[in-house]
Amino acid sequence: MATLERYLLTDEQKDLQAMVREFADKEIIPRAKEYDLSGEYPKDLVKQAVDMGLTRLSLPKKYGGEAIDNQTYAIVKEELARGDAGFSVTIGACYLGVMPVKLFGNDKQMQKVADCLNSGGLMAFGLTEAAAGSDSASLKTTYVKDGDSYILNGTKTFITNASVASLYTIFATKDPSLGAKGISAFIVEAGTPGLSAGKEEDKMGIRLSNTGEVVLQDVRVPAENLLGEEGQGFKIAMNTLNQTRPTSGAGAIGNAMFAYEYALQYAKERKTFGKPIGKHQAVGFMLADMAIQLEAARQMVNYAARLMDSGIVVPRVFSSAKAFGSDVCMKVVLDAVQIVGGYGYSREYPLEKRLRDAKIYQIFEGTNQIQRVIISGQILA
Repeated sequence: MATLERYLLTDEQKDLQAMVREFADKEIIPRAKEYDLSGEYPKDLVKQAVDMGLTRLSLPKKYGGEAIDNQTYAIVKEELARGDAGFSVTIGACYLGVMPVKLFGNDKQMQKVADCLNSGGLMAFGLTEAAAGSDSASLKTTYVKDGDSYILNGTKTFITNASVASLYTIFATKDPSLGAKGISAFIVEAGTPGLSAGKEEDKMGIRLSNTGEVVLQDVRVPAENLLGEEGQGFKIAMNTLNQTRPTSGAGAIGNAMFAYEYALQYAKERKTFGKPIGKHQAVGFMLADMAIQLEAARQMVNYAARLMDSGIVVPRVFSSAKAFGSDVCMKVVLDAVQIVGGYGYSREYPLEKRLRDAKIYQIFEGTNQIQRVIISGQILA
């Protein structure tokens, strides 16, 4: 299939992109439909990704990782989501889980994360609750200090890798009345007494990812597993999401890229009125607009990633990359369905799945409405 080729990549980036694309084309795409229909967790595909080192890319080299920069990770995330959005989310949850420890953890805590990932484990980021999604400061999961431990109680919802993670970053509050100031972050190991997976979500899309509740009932966590200091949890969460939002945009672009490639190929082969439908201006211009939007979204993500790699924190840009990338994803996939017509709407073909997958990018890691709150807050300050 024709695609929108990337330029100005280093040799390392080209090799990594080619490796992930081959994995997507040969392993993920051919099997995505069966897992989507069954809702079964793609354990074998995840193992292949782990064996390829894809869960350890952002780990520093001293801990056994590749220490790739955010621009390179965005390339990987796009290629994984082009393979399948849900699978990309599964692998991406490790990047999300590592980030708070990279930003605020100490050497011993980073080694704990490295031991998890280097042994084939996965991570989960435990922030969201039933009544604390967009308003994260209103979370109700609590902690109390007890000697040299903390005891956690509460339920997290919509957590990626909820029942398959080996290590969790859990956010809890000392007192809900304190709002953001009462929140702290903890590293919690799977198998800790009182920690369990609750209800698994039967989702519309990204069905190759495991999403569910994480239940904490008198979970005792060693004091050494506190990230940063008490009361820094909200800061840790927001700094983490600043770092990961652009790569969420990259995932949206990857999902849309598959749809664009599929519609483009179809438009070259399907003939009406004596010529391929892509030669009709109405369809040709739709494809041109899809290419324009994808290029623009990709460049915005790359710019945001470059800022992060340079240590420049501009939340409005990070939020813009996430919001624009996911909005473009919805439009491009919708247009791809329109171009392919009835076959695009049929479950026998892959585009209806890509449309179901697309919607979540406008919702998770901060809804696009929340991104606009962040952006407007910065530009009006």
